[in-house]
Amino acid sequence: MNTDSTMYQGWPEVDESKKLLIEQVHAFAESKIKPMAAKLDATGEFPKEIIQQLSEMGIMGMMVPEQWGGSGMDTVSYAMALEEIAAACASTAVIVSVNNSLVCAPLNYFGSDLQKQKYLTPLAQGKKLGCFALSEPGHGSDPAGLECSATRVAGGFKIRGTKNWITNGKEADYCIVFATVDKTQGHKGICCFIVDTKAPGFQVSKLEDKLGITASSTAQLFFDDVYVPDECLLGKIGEGLKIALNTLDGGRIGIASQALGISRSAFESSKRFASEREQFGAPIAKLQAIQWFIADMATRLQGARLLTWAAARSKDLGLKFTKEAAMAKLAASEAAMWITTKAIQVHGGYGYTKEYSVERNFRDAKITEIYEGTSEIQRLVIAAQEFANVNKS
Repeated sequence: MNTDSTMYQGWPEVDESKKLLIEQVHAFAESKIKPMAAKLDATGEFPKEIIQQLSEMGIMGMMVPEQWGGSGMDTVSYAMALEEIAAACASTAVIVSVNNSLVCAPLNYFGSDLQKQKYLTPLAQGKKLGCFALSEPGHGSDPAGLECSATRVAGGFKIRGTKNWITNGKEADYCIVFATVDKTQGHKGICCFIVDTKAPGFQVSKLEDKLGITASSTAQLFFDDVYVPDECLLGKIGEGLKIALNTLDGGRIGIASQALGISRSAFESSKRFASEREQFGAPIAKLQAIQWFIADMATRLQGARLLTWAAARSKDLGLKFTKEAAMAKLAASEAAMWITTKAIQVHGGYGYTKEYSVERNFRDAKITEIYEGTSEIQRLVIAAQEFANVNKS
């Protein structure tokens, strides 16, 4: 395996089974995903064939029990695998992350056996694809203020409203949707629903033209009295916000892992370029300024990686991991933005061209500071947890 073995040092949970998994994912990412990354970025084409192959490898439902079509792996394995995929193509990684972290996870934790059999199993097997619809045009960082409504009708609900910034929105077969059944109840009136995107009234009303991760769709969805039967209520009435926040904690580990992969791609490219590019009769790797860039990149990358693995490990142990996930997402996304910026600097003028992947890394990195909670939101979450500990002491 070409990945740096020092990333595993001091981490006993990375056993031989995990190393074998990562060798397999790394080999696939290098041979099948990476050669397609630039084309996917340029065309915005959804990587359907790659996702199908990842499904056959058990990657689309990694943490789902085998009983429900998944691979039954732990969160640390998931984080490591997602980093490998993101190092090859960030668009592919976020498609995988959303299906695992934001769709399969809430179905696994809150779904009934009937819902798991009907919806979770095909999603975990990769036979279906999911999306997560929480954000709205006026409510991104404030999920408690949802405008999307669910009105009780005979046998179920009718959903009306608009959702924004929905990854996989164009291609998804099923959508995890949050809507309020009683706005006067505030967050206690929010519910979670499983919506079949083929249902009458469901519409992809807009596709965003984005700076990066262009091969994953980001859609605006419109629900025009979409009928949802009672059996598609996920959890109980009023549990919607609880489900959303629980899901986002896990989702932040996925985005942190995506950010790690983007960082690693830029970091490795910078090391190669600095070793080959000569100025003043020697490789620029001999210049102290470049050496300091590389040293700082390595330190920020490994620090963010260990925070991400620690959050994943806490989740696997059944511990509360809200703060740990927020720290991981904050550190990894800001490291990605810093590392990709410095990578372009190392490459000089070449880094500003599409001939080199660091230009794509730079564009892909920015969104990791924004979706699934901005860096500012992560800081609020971390601070709230820290002050809660003070109040208890």
